[in-house]
Amino acid sequence: MISQNMNRSMVDSRQNPYSFYEEIRSINPVYKGNFLKYPGWYVTGYQEAVAILKDNRFQTRIPFPETTKKYKALMEIQQHMMLFKNPPDHARLRMLVSRHFTPAIIETFRPNIEKIAHNLLDEIKNNNKIDVISDFAFPFASLVIAKIIGIPDDDKNMFREWALSLIQSIDLTRSRRSIIDGNKTTVKMLAFFKDLILIRRQSPKNDLISELIQQEKDKKLTEEELLATSVLLVIAGHETTVNLISNSLYCILSNRKEHQKLIENPTLIKSAIEECLRYESPTQMIARIASEDVELNKVHIKRGEQVYVLIGAANRDPKQFSNPDVFDITRNPNPHLAFGSGIHFCLGSALARLEAQIAIQVLLQNEINIHPETIKWRKLVGFRAMEEMRGTWGQVICPNS
Repeated sequence: MISQNMNRSMVDSRQNPYSFYEEIRSINPVYKGNFLKYPGWYVTGYQEAVAILKDNRFQTRIPFPETTKKYKALMEIQQHMMLFKNPPDHARLRMLVSRHFTPAIIETFRPNIEKIAHNLLDEIKNNNKIDVISDFAFPFASLVIAKIIGIPDDDKNMFREWALSLIQSIDLTRSRRSIIDGNKTTVKMLAFFKDLILIRRQSPKNDLISELIQQEKDKKLTEEELLATSVLLVIAGHETTVNLISNSLYCILSNRKEHQKLIENPTLIKSAIEECLRYESPTQMIARIASEDVELNKVHIKRGEQVYVLIGAANRDPKQFSNPDVFDITRNPNPHLAFGSGIHFCLGSALARLEAQIAIQVLLQNEINIHPETIKWRKLVGFRAMEEMRGTWGQVICPNS
Protein backbone atom coordinates (compact mmCIF):
# COMPACT_ATOMS: atom_id res chain seq x y z
CA MET A 1 0.00 0.00 0.00
CA ILE A 2 2.84 2.39 0.85
CA SER A 3 4.49 1.68 -2.49
CA GLN A 4 1.22 2.24 -4.38
CA ASN A 5 0.56 5.51 -2.59
CA MET A 6 4.11 6.69 -3.23
CA ASN A 7 3.86 5.72 -6.89
CA ARG A 8 0.83 7.98 -7.16
CA SER A 9 2.76 10.66 -5.30
CA MET A 10 5.57 10.46 -7.86
CA VAL A 11 3.13 10.93 -10.74
CA ASP A 12 1.31 13.77 -8.97
CA SER A 13 4.53 15.52 -7.94
CA ARG A 14 5.96 16.19 -11.40
CA GLN A 15 5.03 19.85 -10.99
CA ASN A 16 6.77 19.99 -7.59
CA PRO A 17 8.66 16.80 -6.68
CA TYR A 18 10.30 17.88 -3.44
CA SER A 19 7.67 16.70 -0.97
CA PHE A 20 7.78 13.30 -2.68
CA TYR A 21 11.57 13.19 -2.29
CA GLU A 22 11.25 14.01 1.40
CA GLU A 23 8.66 11.28 1.82
CA ILE A 24 11.06 8.66 0.47
CA ARG A 25 14.03 9.99 2.44
CA SER A 26 12.06 9.84 5.70
CA ILE A 27 11.80 6.06 5.21
CA ASN A 28 15.34 5.46 3.97
CA PRO A 29 17.73 7.55 1.83
CA VAL A 30 18.30 4.37 -0.19
CA TYR A 31 14.76 3.12 -0.80
CA LYS A 32 13.70 0.10 -2.85
CA GLY A 33 10.60 0.92 -4.87
CA ASN A 34 8.73 0.31 -8.10
CA PHE A 35 7.77 3.76 -9.34
CA LEU A 36 6.25 4.18 -12.80
CA LYS A 37 6.86 0.43 -13.31
CA TYR A 38 10.63 0.85 -12.92
CA PRO A 39 11.81 -1.28 -9.97
CA GLY A 40 15.08 -0.38 -8.31
CA TRP A 41 16.77 1.59 -5.55
CA TYR A 42 15.81 5.27 -5.31
CA VAL A 43 18.53 7.33 -3.65
CA THR A 44 17.59 10.62 -1.98
CA GLY A 45 20.49 11.09 0.48
CA TYR A 46 23.39 13.37 -0.48
CA GLN A 47 26.23 11.26 0.91
CA GLU A 48 24.72 8.10 -0.55
CA ALA A 49 24.35 9.80 -3.93
CA VAL A 50 28.00 10.87 -3.93
CA ALA A 51 29.11 7.39 -2.92
CA ILE A 52 27.22 5.79 -5.82
CA LEU A 53 28.27 8.34 -8.45
CA LYS A 54 31.94 7.91 -7.48
CA ASP A 55 31.82 4.11 -7.26
CA ASN A 56 32.67 2.40 -10.56
CA ARG A 57 30.75 -0.67 -9.42
CA PHE A 58 27.65 1.34 -10.27
CA GLN A 59 27.80 1.58 -14.04
CA THR A 60 25.93 3.62 -16.58
CA ARG A 61 23.74 1.86 -19.11
CA ILE A 62 21.52 2.61 -22.08
CA PRO A 63 17.86 3.11 -21.09
CA PHE A 64 16.52 0.17 -23.13
CA PRO A 65 16.93 -3.62 -22.90
CA GLU A 66 19.72 -4.80 -25.17
CA THR A 67 17.36 -7.29 -26.80
CA THR A 68 15.09 -4.53 -28.09
CA LYS A 69 15.23 -4.32 -31.91
CA LYS A 70 12.34 -1.97 -32.59
CA TYR A 71 14.35 1.15 -31.89
CA LYS A 72 17.58 0.21 -33.62
CA ALA A 73 18.83 3.71 -34.50
CA LEU A 74 18.17 5.08 -31.02
CA MET A 75 19.81 2.13 -29.30
CA GLU A 76 22.86 2.00 -31.55
CA ILE A 77 23.69 5.69 -31.15
CA GLN A 78 23.33 5.42 -27.37
CA GLN A 79 25.68 2.43 -27.33
CA HIS A 80 28.39 4.66 -28.82
CA MET A 81 27.71 7.71 -26.62
CA MET A 82 30.18 8.73 -23.94
CA LEU A 83 27.20 9.25 -21.61
CA PHE A 84 26.47 5.51 -21.61
CA LYS A 85 30.07 4.27 -21.67
CA ASN A 86 32.02 2.78 -18.78
CA PRO A 87 35.82 2.52 -18.31
CA PRO A 88 38.03 2.27 -20.26
CA ASP A 89 36.10 3.54 -23.32
CA HIS A 90 34.53 6.36 -21.33
CA ALA A 91 37.92 7.81 -20.34
CA ARG A 92 39.18 7.61 -23.92
CA LEU A 93 36.22 9.48 -25.37
CA ARG A 94 36.02 12.01 -22.56
CA MET A 95 39.70 12.92 -22.95
CA LEU A 96 39.17 13.71 -26.63
CA VAL A 97 36.33 16.13 -25.91
CA SER A 98 36.94 17.54 -22.42
CA ARG A 99 39.98 19.62 -23.36
CA HIS A 100 37.66 21.78 -25.48
CA PHE A 101 35.46 22.52 -22.46
CA THR A 102 37.91 23.56 -19.75
CA PRO A 103 36.93 26.70 -17.77
CA ALA A 104 39.83 28.63 -19.34
CA ILE A 105 38.81 27.80 -22.91
CA ILE A 106 35.12 28.41 -22.19
CA GLU A 107 35.94 31.86 -20.80
CA THR A 108 37.34 32.84 -24.20
CA PHE A 109 33.82 32.39 -25.58
CA ARG A 110 32.40 35.05 -23.24
CA PRO A 111 32.47 38.02 -25.70
CA ASN A 112 30.74 36.01 -28.40
CA ILE A 113 28.13 34.60 -25.99
CA GLU A 114 27.39 38.09 -24.65
CA LYS A 115 26.99 39.36 -28.20
CA ILE A 116 24.56 36.54 -29.01
CA ALA A 117 22.49 37.32 -25.90
CA HIS A 118 22.27 41.06 -26.60
CA ASN A 119 21.50 40.58 -30.31
CA LEU A 120 18.76 38.11 -29.49
CA LEU A 121 17.21 40.46 -26.92
CA ASP A 122 17.33 43.33 -29.44
CA GLU A 123 15.32 41.18 -31.87
CA ILE A 124 12.57 40.25 -29.41
CA LYS A 125 12.49 43.33 -27.16
CA ASN A 126 10.18 45.15 -29.57
CA ASN A 127 7.47 42.65 -28.69
CA ASN A 128 5.82 43.44 -25.39
CA LYS A 129 5.28 39.74 -24.63
CA ILE A 130 7.87 36.99 -24.49
CA ASP A 131 7.94 33.25 -23.93
CA VAL A 132 11.29 32.91 -22.20
CA ILE A 133 11.65 29.31 -23.38
CA SER A 134 10.89 29.54 -27.09
CA ASP A 135 11.79 33.19 -27.72
CA PHE A 136 15.06 33.36 -25.80
CA ALA A 137 16.45 30.29 -24.01
CA PHE A 138 16.20 27.84 -26.91
CA PRO A 139 17.54 30.13 -29.66
CA PHE A 140 20.26 31.43 -27.32
CA ALA A 141 21.52 27.96 -26.41
CA SER A 142 21.19 26.83 -30.02
CA LEU A 143 23.28 29.70 -31.39
CA VAL A 144 26.01 29.18 -28.79
CA ILE A 145 26.41 25.43 -29.21
CA ALA A 146 26.11 25.69 -32.99
CA LYS A 147 28.98 28.18 -33.02
CA ILE A 148 31.23 25.99 -30.87
CA ILE A 149 30.55 22.71 -32.64
CA GLY A 150 30.53 24.16 -36.13
CA ILE A 151 26.90 23.86 -37.18
CA PRO A 152 25.55 26.51 -39.59
CA ASP A 153 23.23 28.98 -37.82
CA ASP A 154 20.49 28.25 -40.35
CA ASP A 155 20.22 24.69 -39.04
CA LYS A 156 19.83 25.60 -35.35
CA ASN A 157 16.02 25.66 -35.52
CA MET A 158 15.97 21.87 -35.66
CA PHE A 159 17.57 21.60 -32.22
CA ARG A 160 14.36 22.12 -30.25
CA GLU A 161 12.48 19.33 -32.00
CA TRP A 162 15.45 17.00 -31.57
CA ALA A 163 16.00 17.81 -27.90
CA LEU A 164 12.35 17.53 -26.88
CA SER A 165 12.00 14.20 -28.66
CA LEU A 166 15.15 12.53 -27.36
CA ILE A 167 14.76 13.71 -23.76
CA GLN A 168 11.20 12.40 -23.65
CA SER A 169 12.39 9.04 -25.01
CA ILE A 170 14.82 8.42 -22.11
CA ASP A 171 12.71 9.76 -19.23
CA LEU A 172 10.94 7.27 -16.94
CA THR A 173 7.63 8.70 -18.16
CA ARG A 174 8.37 7.54 -21.70
CA SER A 175 5.71 5.76 -23.71
CA ARG A 176 6.02 3.50 -26.72
CA ARG A 177 5.06 6.47 -28.90
CA SER A 178 7.80 8.69 -27.44
CA ILE A 179 10.41 5.99 -28.04
CA ILE A 180 9.24 5.55 -31.64
CA ASP A 181 9.43 9.32 -32.11
CA GLY A 182 12.91 9.33 -30.53
CA ASN A 183 14.04 6.66 -32.96
CA LYS A 184 12.73 8.71 -35.92
CA THR A 185 14.51 11.79 -34.56
CA THR A 186 17.74 9.82 -34.27
CA VAL A 187 17.51 8.79 -37.93
CA LYS A 188 17.12 12.46 -38.91
CA MET A 189 20.05 13.54 -36.74
CA LEU A 190 22.34 10.85 -38.08
CA ALA A 191 21.55 11.90 -41.64
CA PHE A 192 22.21 15.54 -40.76
CA PHE A 193 25.57 14.86 -39.09
CA LYS A 194 26.72 12.45 -41.79
CA ASP A 195 26.20 15.22 -44.33
CA LEU A 196 27.92 17.82 -42.14
CA ILE A 197 30.87 15.52 -41.42
CA LEU A 198 31.27 14.85 -45.14
CA ILE A 199 31.42 18.61 -45.77
CA ARG A 200 33.98 19.11 -42.97
CA ARG A 201 36.14 16.26 -44.24
CA GLN A 202 36.46 18.13 -47.51
CA SER A 203 36.71 21.63 -45.99
CA PRO A 204 37.85 21.58 -42.33
CA LYS A 205 37.21 24.63 -40.15
CA ASN A 206 38.28 25.82 -36.74
CA ASP A 207 35.45 24.05 -34.94
CA LEU A 208 34.87 21.00 -32.77
CA ILE A 209 33.42 18.84 -35.55
CA SER A 210 36.58 19.29 -37.62
CA GLU A 211 38.73 18.47 -34.58
CA LEU A 212 36.79 15.26 -33.90
CA ILE A 213 37.12 14.26 -37.56
CA GLN A 214 40.88 14.58 -37.19
CA GLN A 215 40.74 12.37 -34.09
CA GLU A 216 38.86 9.79 -36.14
CA LYS A 217 41.55 9.93 -38.85
CA ASP A 218 44.13 9.32 -36.13
CA LYS A 219 42.20 6.20 -35.08
CA LYS A 220 41.36 7.64 -31.66
CA LEU A 221 37.62 7.17 -32.17
CA THR A 222 35.40 5.33 -34.60
CA GLU A 223 32.99 6.82 -37.12
CA GLU A 224 30.08 5.60 -34.95
CA GLU A 225 31.59 7.33 -31.93
CA LEU A 226 32.13 10.49 -33.95
CA LEU A 227 28.45 10.58 -34.89
CA ALA A 228 27.27 9.72 -31.38
CA THR A 229 29.51 12.37 -29.81
CA SER A 230 28.21 15.01 -32.20
CA VAL A 231 24.62 14.17 -31.31
CA LEU A 232 25.39 14.11 -27.58
CA LEU A 233 27.11 17.50 -27.62
CA VAL A 234 24.13 19.13 -29.31
CA ILE A 235 21.38 17.54 -27.22
CA ALA A 236 23.00 17.37 -23.76
CA GLY A 237 24.49 20.85 -23.76
CA HIS A 238 21.45 22.36 -25.41
CA GLU A 239 18.80 20.80 -23.18
CA THR A 240 20.66 21.42 -19.92
CA THR A 241 21.36 25.06 -20.73
CA VAL A 242 17.79 25.87 -21.75
CA ASN A 243 16.45 24.40 -18.52
CA LEU A 244 19.11 26.06 -16.39
CA ILE A 245 18.31 29.50 -17.83
CA SER A 246 14.55 29.20 -17.41
CA ASN A 247 14.77 27.57 -13.97
CA SER A 248 17.22 30.23 -12.79
CA LEU A 249 15.06 33.09 -13.95
CA TYR A 250 12.08 31.51 -12.22
CA CYS A 251 14.01 31.03 -8.96
CA ILE A 252 15.35 34.59 -8.88
CA LEU A 253 12.15 36.35 -9.84
CA SER A 254 10.16 34.16 -7.44
CA ASN A 255 12.23 35.38 -4.50
CA ARG A 256 11.96 39.14 -4.12
CA LYS A 257 14.72 39.54 -1.51
CA GLU A 258 17.23 37.42 -3.43
CA HIS A 259 16.35 39.21 -6.66
CA GLN A 260 16.98 42.56 -5.00
CA LYS A 261 20.33 41.33 -3.65
CA LEU A 262 21.42 40.42 -7.16
CA ILE A 263 20.26 43.74 -8.63
CA GLU A 264 22.18 45.66 -5.97
CA ASN A 265 25.27 43.45 -6.27
CA PRO A 266 25.65 41.91 -9.77
CA THR A 267 28.89 40.18 -8.70
CA LEU A 268 26.66 37.65 -6.92
CA ILE A 269 25.64 36.19 -10.29
CA LYS A 270 28.03 33.23 -10.00
CA SER A 271 26.82 32.15 -6.57
CA ALA A 272 23.24 32.88 -7.65
CA ILE A 273 23.50 30.43 -10.54
CA GLU A 274 25.06 27.82 -8.23
CA GLU A 275 22.07 28.15 -5.92
CA CYS A 276 19.70 27.85 -8.87
CA LEU A 277 21.51 24.67 -9.88
CA ARG A 278 20.99 23.28 -6.38
CA TYR A 279 17.46 24.51 -5.82
CA GLU A 280 15.95 23.54 -9.21
CA SER A 281 18.44 21.13 -10.76
CA PRO A 282 17.86 20.73 -14.53
CA THR A 283 18.74 17.04 -14.19
CA GLN A 284 16.73 15.41 -11.43
CA MET A 285 17.77 11.79 -11.84
CA ILE A 286 20.85 9.77 -12.86
CA ALA A 287 20.45 6.05 -13.47
CA ARG A 288 23.04 3.38 -12.72
CA ILE A 289 23.14 -0.42 -12.58
CA ALA A 290 25.07 -2.46 -9.99
CA SER A 291 27.81 -4.51 -11.67
CA GLU A 292 28.25 -6.57 -8.49
CA ASP A 293 26.67 -6.93 -5.06
CA VAL A 294 27.20 -3.78 -2.98
CA GLU A 295 26.43 -2.91 0.65
CA LEU A 296 25.36 0.72 1.07
CA ASN A 297 23.71 2.45 4.01
CA LYS A 298 22.86 -0.92 5.59
CA VAL A 299 21.05 -2.19 2.49
CA HIS A 300 22.18 -4.90 0.10
CA ILE A 301 22.08 -3.91 -3.56
CA LYS A 302 22.32 -6.98 -5.77
CA ARG A 303 24.21 -7.30 -9.01
CA GLY A 304 22.03 -6.24 -11.93
CA GLU A 305 19.66 -4.08 -9.89
CA GLN A 306 18.83 -0.57 -11.08
CA VAL A 307 19.81 2.43 -8.98
CA TYR A 308 18.15 5.82 -9.51
CA VAL A 309 20.06 8.71 -7.94
CA LEU A 310 17.58 11.54 -7.38
CA ILE A 311 19.80 14.59 -7.80
CA GLY A 312 17.00 17.01 -6.94
CA ALA A 313 16.51 15.21 -3.64
CA ALA A 314 20.22 14.99 -2.76
CA ASN A 315 20.54 18.72 -3.37
CA ARG A 316 17.93 19.34 -0.67
CA ASP A 317 19.18 16.84 1.88
CA PRO A 318 19.04 18.62 5.28
CA LYS A 319 22.04 16.58 6.46
CA GLN A 320 24.16 18.36 3.83
CA PHE A 321 22.49 21.75 3.36
CA SER A 322 21.18 23.99 6.12
CA ASN A 323 17.65 25.22 5.38
CA PRO A 324 17.63 23.26 2.10
CA ASP A 325 14.22 24.54 1.00
CA VAL A 326 15.32 28.16 1.31
CA PHE A 327 16.66 29.82 -1.85
CA ASP A 328 19.81 31.74 -0.86
CA ILE A 329 22.05 33.19 -3.58
CA THR A 330 24.85 33.76 -1.05
CA ARG A 331 24.93 30.13 0.09
CA ASN A 332 28.51 29.08 0.77
CA PRO A 333 29.68 26.38 0.52
CA ASN A 334 27.31 24.95 -2.05
CA PRO A 335 28.55 21.47 -3.10
CA HIS A 336 25.47 20.60 -5.16
CA LEU A 337 25.32 17.61 -7.48
CA ALA A 338 23.49 19.26 -10.38
CA PHE A 339 26.27 18.24 -12.77
CA GLY A 340 26.77 14.83 -11.19
CA SER A 341 29.99 13.60 -9.60
CA GLY A 342 32.78 11.17 -10.33
CA ILE A 343 34.02 10.20 -13.79
CA HIS A 344 30.73 11.20 -15.45
CA PHE A 345 30.74 14.75 -14.06
CA CYS A 346 29.21 16.92 -16.81
CA LEU A 347 32.03 18.08 -19.08
CA GLY A 348 29.86 20.96 -20.33
CA SER A 349 29.35 22.40 -16.85
CA ALA A 350 31.62 25.42 -17.40
CA LEU A 351 29.78 26.34 -20.60
CA ALA A 352 26.34 25.91 -19.03
CA ARG A 353 27.33 28.08 -16.08
CA LEU A 354 28.69 30.85 -18.27
CA GLU A 355 25.67 30.85 -20.55
CA ALA A 356 23.30 31.00 -17.57
CA GLN A 357 25.25 33.84 -15.92
CA ILE A 358 25.20 35.92 -19.10
CA ALA A 359 21.58 35.14 -19.98
CA ILE A 360 20.21 35.97 -16.52
CA GLN A 361 22.17 39.21 -16.31
CA VAL A 362 20.92 40.34 -19.71
CA LEU A 363 17.31 39.43 -18.94
CA LEU A 364 17.35 41.19 -15.56
CA GLN A 365 19.04 44.26 -17.01
CA ASN A 366 16.15 44.50 -19.47
CA GLU A 367 13.65 44.33 -16.59
CA ILE A 368 11.85 41.18 -17.58
CA ASN A 369 9.00 39.97 -15.41
CA ILE A 370 7.22 36.64 -15.56
CA HIS A 371 3.60 35.70 -15.01
CA PRO A 372 3.25 32.64 -12.75
CA GLU A 373 -0.04 31.53 -14.25
CA THR A 374 1.69 30.90 -17.59
CA ILE A 375 4.40 28.61 -16.21
CA LYS A 376 4.00 25.01 -17.33
CA TRP A 377 6.39 22.25 -16.31
CA ARG A 378 7.01 19.41 -18.73
CA LYS A 379 5.72 16.04 -17.56
CA LEU A 380 9.12 14.54 -16.81
CA VAL A 381 10.58 12.97 -13.68
CA GLY A 382 14.25 12.79 -14.69
CA PHE A 383 14.49 16.45 -15.67
CA ARG A 384 13.24 19.74 -14.24
CA ALA A 385 12.12 21.52 -17.36
CA MET A 386 9.48 24.07 -18.26
CA GLU A 387 7.26 23.86 -21.30
CA GLU A 388 6.65 27.58 -21.33
CA MET A 389 7.18 30.68 -19.18
CA ARG A 390 5.59 33.87 -20.45
CA GLY A 391 6.39 37.39 -19.39
CA THR A 392 6.61 41.04 -20.33
CA TRP A 393 9.12 43.87 -20.06
CA GLY A 394 9.00 46.58 -17.43
CA GLN A 395 8.43 46.67 -13.71
CA VAL A 396 9.14 43.25 -12.23
CA ILE A 397 6.16 41.30 -10.95
CA CYS A 398 7.46 38.37 -8.91
CA PRO A 399 5.30 35.24 -8.46
CA ASN A 400 5.66 35.50 -4.67
CA SER A 401 5.14 39.27 -4.49
